[in-house]
Amino acid sequence: MQFTLPKWYDLHVHLRQEKFLEPLIQAQLDMGCCGVLAMPNTKPPLAKVLESDALPYDSIENYVSQLNAAGGDQFEDMIVPLYLTKDTTAKMIEEGAKSGVLRACKYYPPHGTTGAELGYPFEKFIENGVFEAMQDAGVVLCMHGEEHGLESEDYFDKNKNAEELFYREQLPRIAEAFPNLKVVGEHLTTAVAAHMIQQVDNAAGSITPQHLLYTVGHLLNGCNYHLYCLPLLKFEEDREALRQAVIDPDNRKFFAGTDSAPHTKKATACGCAAGCFTGGIAPQLYAEAFEEAGIDLSSEGEQEIFIDFLCNIGPKFYNLASSKETFTLIKEPQKVDMLKTPEGDVTPLPLGMGNKTINWSLTI
Repeated sequence: MQFTLPKWYDLHVHLRQEKFLEPLIQAQLDMGCCGVLAMPNTKPPLAKVLESDALPYDSIENYVSQLNAAGGDQFEDMIVPLYLTKDTTAKMIEEGAKSGVLRACKYYPPHGTTGAELGYPFEKFIENGVFEAMQDAGVVLCMHGEEHGLESEDYFDKNKNAEELFYREQLPRIAEAFPNLKVVGEHLTTAVAAHMIQQVDNAAGSITPQHLLYTVGHLLNGCNYHLYCLPLLKFEEDREALRQAVIDPDNRKFFAGTDSAPHTKKATACGCAAGCFTGGIAPQLYAEAFEEAGIDLSSEGEQEIFIDFLCNIGPKFYNLASSKETFTLIKEPQKVDMLKTPEGDVTPLPLGMGNKTINWSLTI
């Protein structure tokens, strides 16, 4: 059994820097990506738009040049969001959008994840004109949707967690204040977040393979640290809600964004690095997740549900052109190999979970 799809955009991926760039970009190309939304939490962060801007950060302009030199020129399109910091101003948004370089901005909760040290409180951008300028310029807000500075029992508890608090409290505020601002809740993990996204006209959400395949029980049973990512995996009812959201034939809001994040060392002396690496194999993992959710991928009608999620809904939201090129998914096992990079080997998620093969393979 096999079926052919348009090449797709991975609308949330970490491509890192320097010697990492070339192998990571190639891994995206190898799985049929025609474009990416590349995360700005580099070191230094991509917190200015143009190289000429007088701020002590790296620029989107410079990073795009690095990506192109490392093979990114093979993509049909790329979006690199601006990292929102205390130094971000409405004027920066206006001028960046006019230059054509700025198409999206990324909100990180302060210290909420890897590389989020320069994150700034969400409400500050509501007050300082930045979100208003984004709305006026048509710039998309990409959100790591978790409240920050919480006590441990509020951060992750049976009855509440940081993501649920964010989407219950902040999404309604921003929707009311800026009804025409397009927002993406990235790497959704909870039923609450999916429900809240569905209530807001200009909101959409990306969902990773791991959050469709696993729960926090898989992470904790044996301490499978290769499954450690932020936001943390949640419970079975959350996984089921995400699965139902993506397999809904009427889905027009939820799309693929892998949050693929490479680490040569996941377990370190100071803790566990956050991020699951799914480069090179994400469509195959999404196909497995859709099957587990009850989709029959031998049926043309149900293939269309999968194709919409992977290939159509996200690009439409971001105003990206659909690809005319294709790739093919085949229902036969594929061996999973370590990714070799000049910085060291990166372990793909299935290998980290003890699986040397996956159920689907891919050809271009």
